[in-house]
Amino acid sequence: MPNQVNEIDLTRLPKHIAIIMDGNGRWATEKGHDRLFGHYHGVESVRNVVEGAAELGIQYLTLYAFSTENWDRPEDEVSGLMELLVQTIKSEVPVLNKNNIRLHVIGDTKMLPENAFKELEDALKETSGNTGLNLVMALSYSSRWEIKEAIKKIALDAIEGKILPENIKDHTLQKYLSTKDFPDPELMIRTSGEYRISNFMLYQLAYAELYFTPTRWPDFRKEDLRKAIFDYQQRERRFGKISEQLQSEHASL
Repeated sequence: MPNQVNEIDLTRLPKHIAIIMDGNGRWATEKGHDRLFGHYHGVESVRNVVEGAAELGIQYLTLYAFSTENWDRPEDEVSGLMELLVQTIKSEVPVLNKNNIRLHVIGDTKMLPENAFKELEDALKETSGNTGLNLVMALSYSSRWEIKEAIKKIALDAIEGKILPENIKDHTLQKYLSTKDFPDPELMIRTSGEYRISNFMLYQLAYAELYFTPTRWPDFRKEDLRKAIFDYQQRERRFGKISEQLQSEHASL
């Protein structure tokens, strides 16, 4: 079997990788600990995978950290996650700057506690000049929320005469999404063995390659990221066309 670490074609890397970081709670339960234990260990995976993406030269990495639905989890878990968020942002900003990584956030951040929101705002400013990997954190995010907000903005602009309904195209909607400044992901990874996308980037993942692994997020490392990229590179991305059309197009280049 080929060595996934050495066989990756660095000229055909996905520009944007999105990851649903799933399995922290189950990982902790399986080890006889409370769920927060898993979330704390999940931070180690974030550090390792972000480092791995930066080393490869990935341009955009989006991590699904906290969904709008996660607010309905037990209160102690949510408050613990928010404390962990604040601690992690504080400790990681110097590392992000050292590695030239720029932090972005998508989601309904107004729902975050005031201290978490402030730390996040400060981190966004402090890393805004970095030009390497763009690390996008999806916090208090869900795709249905995002699409609803985009429709509201389009409707308001239509009322004000800034846009005509007949002029609304695919690219028009993209401009109103929270991901308007980022390319769509080409590869979406979900850990922990679940086979669904859980209200994550429903519009943006239209033509992404989906990769599911049974590995729980706290056990996921840069080597696992490379395996996912290797798998991605074995696939033929047709975008609705057939193989013969793609081969003809490549031959004419």
